[in-house]
Amino acid sequence: MSTQILWFATRGAGIVSMLLFTAVVVLGVITTMRWQSDRWPRFLTVELHRTISLLSVVFLVVHILTAILDPFTNLGLAAALVPFASSYRPLWVGLGVLSVYLGVAVLVTSLLRERVGLRLWRAVHWLAYASWPLALVHSIGSGSDATATWMLAVDALCVVPVAIAVAWRLIYARGSNRSVLTSVAEPGRGA
Repeated sequence: MSTQILWFATRGAGIVSMLLFTAVVVLGVITTMRWQSDRWPRFLTVELHRTISLLSVVFLVVHILTAILDPFTNLGLAAALVPFASSYRPLWVGLGVLSVYLGVAVLVTSLLRERVGLRLWRAVHWLAYASWPLALVHSIGSGSDATATWMLAVDALCVVPVAIAVAWRLIYARGSNRSVLTSVAEPGRGA
């Protein structure tokens, strides 16, 4: 297989995986809010979140395998498994490896949700909030085209929707807490 083809496959699969992972995070945040409308039922958000999660894993596997095989980076299996063991941009590749491990924990507990229980599943699912920024920083620091205008646009395409979703979630939570506190504090309301 041509070195150039491997490089394009590695970068392409990594970028698609990052875009999909971004959609997963946004949908996950929306799912926690239990948001829905007449045109967008809640089950659609939940199912899209699951489906896109699995699709992002497929692209991530392609990204990792082609990176291992690419002679330019000369990663090898150890660098893909051991954080910061890479000779090619060790910090940035190491952050990607850590992101994968956090994502694997989320994936495994999601697949075993019935067996591990809701409390453990939810606790591990919080790791997605650490996994996504690690993946983004990995993308920014390890790519040879990280400063290209088009790649900066891809990064912005990832950051902006997650920032909006998290801000919306924080505002939503603050509003929900205020209405609960108001109903409890007002005479004749609440308990």
